[in-house]
Order: sequence, then structure tokens, then C-alpha cells
Amino acid sequence: MGDPYHLGILIAAGFFAGALNAIAGGGSFLTFPALVYVGVPPIPANATSTVAVFPGYLSSALGFFKEIKNFGMKPLLKLVGLAVIGGVAGSLLLLVTPSDVFRFVVPYLLLFATVLFAFGDRVSVFLAERRAGEAPSRPWLPTLAVSTYGGYFNGGLGIVLLALFSAQGYRDLNLMNGLKNVISFILSAASIATFAVAGIVEWNEAAVMAVAATVGGYAGAAIAKRLPKRIARRFIVCVGLVMTVLFFVN
Repeated sequence: MGDPYHLGILIAAGFFAGALNAIAGGGSFLTFPALVYVGVPPIPANATSTVAVFPGYLSSALGFFKEIKNFGMKPLLKLVGLAVIGGVAGSLLLLVTPSDVFRFVVPYLLLFATVLFAFGDRVSVFLAERRAGEAPSRPWLPTLAVSTYGGYFNGGLGIVLLALFSAQGYRDLNLMNGLKNVISFILSAASIATFAVAGIVEWNEAAVMAVAATVGGYAGAAIAKRLPKRIARRFIVCVGLVMTVLFFVN
């Protein structure tokens, strides 16, 4: 944090991550690599990145308050419970993963998240067509599995959740986005609590990036009204592919 260059990297990554999340998602493709670049080891970088993008989930969820309220308290509490369990389980799994092993799997996780981000809409449409005319189902195991993935590695979580809801037969995109943000917020909170107890969060870096991400989110919201989503998605996919290649070769 004493290096102005590294500070600038963190501020820029946080700002653009917040903007990207407001426009189309994928902000963790910037926050995680930026932290690794400035010298934070991969596992603490993953934990710190989760903290950095965390505040935006709550404000995004509040934007869909009406849809979430109409969803029903009982099924919502079930989702929240699964998110807490999955978030803690994923973060504990991260804590017991050896650094060398996590460093090895990171490129594959980034590649998975990037590919899913690139084809997420098509996957959602395909799954929706497969369940056309069927009532939404709420199996607990897939939701728990996705929440555990989010607790372990935050990249691409939103796309995975939207695909999950499509597979379960949901059609209201506003409701799906609202539930996505609620689950992301809850499981991230559970993960952050676990990471904090373990002492692996770099709080100074997290605070700088979180403030920058909040400012970037406001800017991104204004840009989102004018910028075609497909352009933003292509840019994010390119960023994800570049980061994947860099992690593979280093």
C-alpha cells in the first residue's frame, strides 16, 4: 500500500470492477488479478477480492426489493440458509486448500468463469426452453453446490446463479436478478466472516478497492443506460481470457 503505483492499480481495478458489475458483471476478473499483481498471495487475494466487490451486492438487491418481497418469505429464507451454509463451506474449503494447489486451479477457475460468462445467456435460454411450461422447482442440492462454489471462488457467480434459476424454471428476469444478488450478498457475507476469523483478508487493500468499486458502480450505472450490453460483455470476456492466459503461463 505504500507504493503509489500499486495503489493506483488497486484503485483502477476497483473502479472498473464496480463499473463492469453495474453494466454486465465480471468485476472479479479485475480485482483478483490486480491483487495478485501487487503481491498478495492467491488465497488471500481471492478472500480480499470477495470483500472488495461485496458492498455492491446489497445495493443491487435493494433495487429488486418488490420482486424479492413477492417471492415469499419461506422460500427466501430457505435460499438464504443454503447461501450461508454454502458460503461457509466454500470458504472453509479454500482455507484448507494448499497454496500450490489453489495456484494450479486458479487458471481453470478463471477459464470456467470466462466461458460461462461468454455463453451464459445461451445456457439460460437453452435451460429455459427445456423447462417451458413447467412450474419452478426448488431443489436444495444444486443451490447449495453453487453457493459453495461462490464461497470458494467468486468469479462468474452471478452467471452460474442465473443459469441455476433458469434450470429450475424461473422466468421473471427481475426476480432472478434480485435472488441472484441476495444469494451473492449472503454467501459473500458468510465467506468474509470466515476469512476474517482466519485472518487472511488484506483489509487496507480491500477498503481501497471497495470504495473505488462503489464509485465505479455509480459511473457504470450511468454508462449502462447508453452502452450496448453485448459490447460490455465482449470486453469482459476478452479481459477474462487475457487473465486466464497470464495465470496459465505464470
